[in-house]
Amino acid sequence: MRKEYNKNATIAGISKRNREFLDKLNRETKGPFSIGEAAKILDIKIDKTRRLIAYWVARGWLTRIKKGLFMTVPLGAISPSNRKGDPWIVATIIFKPCYIGGWSACEHWGLTEQIFKDIVVFSSRKPQRKKLEIQGTTYIVKNTKKEKLFGTKTVWREQTRINVSDPSRTVVDILNEPYLGGGIRNVSNILKEYFERENKDEFKLLDYIGKMKNKTIYKRLGYLVETLKIEAPDVIASCKKKMSSGYSNLDPSLPSKGKVLRKWNLRINAAL
Repeated sequence: MRKEYNKNATIAGISKRNREFLDKLNRETKGPFSIGEAAKILDIKIDKTRRLIAYWVARGWLTRIKKGLFMTVPLGAISPSNRKGDPWIVATIIFKPCYIGGWSACEHWGLTEQIFKDIVVFSSRKPQRKKLEIQGTTYIVKNTKKEKLFGTKTVWREQTRINVSDPSRTVVDILNEPYLGGGIRNVSNILKEYFERENKDEFKLLDYIGKMKNKTIYKRLGYLVETLKIEAPDVIASCKKKMSSGYSNLDPSLPSKGKVLRKWNLRINAAL
């Protein structure tokens, strides 16, 4: 019933006192907010805040993003269902501590021209589902340890600080799990673009891999650098020295089929 209420609500009249409350929420909230945050801003009890928010949603002055998370509606809005939060802001609030990564970070840094609809989020908060939809946006949530939330840059969206993996960390993440970069073929294109840039950082790239504690990444990086004929002899030498023993799949999301390349201890189960 509540979902239907929010979907069909239209902007209705509002009392002076309620308008003052809503004006304050508009001024002091930075994107989506919870009932608890609203109670602190309005300086009223949580039960009263909960009732007010339910009333405002029903009247069309607030829109519900998901259970327990809301946004104000601009005065000129025709329907609250048209009011959607910036997906990066929504992700930062719902999944924090977290950072935007994978193909979403690749798009942000211009490492790929491919367009992805879904948002990739790395979070130390274990999600109930690895893939969920909020306000028509699908989020791919990768659980990671808190100590591995490194190698990020801060960007701003509507006065909200958002962490996004820097180019080197982005490359390491998609080498670790190629499906988060759109598959190994797209990963190879991203890697080539990364090494063609003046601001590439081979030292940082190798340092990040070491912090990930997954030596399989060295195999994929070394193989791709060599196969793509990228001029990075120090990277290849380091990868050969540090790669793990045993055989790994070039793309772990694909079946274990294809020839084994002993030089890199890789099963080439995908074509570039």
